[in-house]
Amino acid sequence: MHRLTALALAAAPLALTAGALVSPAPVAAQQDSLAQVQRHLRAVNTMRANFTETNRAGQTVQGEVFLKRPGRIRFEYEDDVNMLVVSDGRALTFVDYDVRQVQRWPIGDSPLAVLLNPDRDLASFARVVSDSSSELRIRARDPEHPEYGTITIDFRRSSSAPGGLLLTGWTVLDSQNNLTRISLSNQRFGMAIANSTFGYRDPRPRRRRR
Repeated sequence: MHRLTALALAAAPLALTAGALVSPAPVAAQQDSLAQVQRHLRAVNTMRANFTETNRAGQTVQGEVFLKRPGRIRFEYEDDVNMLVVSDGRALTFVDYDVRQVQRWPIGDSPLAVLLNPDRDLASFARVVSDSSSELRIRARDPEHPEYGTITIDFRRSSSAPGGLLLTGWTVLDSQNNLTRISLSNQRFGMAIANSTFGYRDPRPRRRRR
């Protein structure tokens, strides 16, 4: 179970194209809210948070996430979950230490692309699906490629958070109806995080590496 949920997190591609989404907000509100999300993404250079990862069956694992823009993220799981999801800014890597397996994808083929590159134009691939005085939710999906799945990202409005928004989590739903939810807590911003944080120990025998 742990391996499958992590793969869903890492591998479900996000097509960065515009498309019709369920219950869109009015155009003016869409533009204002997406612009605020863009400001938030650009204001956050580094973040650390605790996370809980939950699949459709309700099974959960926990850990700590490290983010450093542009392009770097690390999901460090609790001690009894012997795997890692990490991006060095170029590729997102899933490492399963139990079976000594490493899988890599370009950052742009990951649902995390929207969070890792603050310079992409959100209006070209995302829509607001829920907006209130306390919360904001955006969703990205390419209707021409249902195999790419859907990502929904949740924010809480907070005057003390960067850009007035606090990232609280996201949900990935893939074409096989596998659902993975990441919930964040204890978010902290602006600390120094070394680039070495986003490396990993390769478990594969040397003769099999490529």
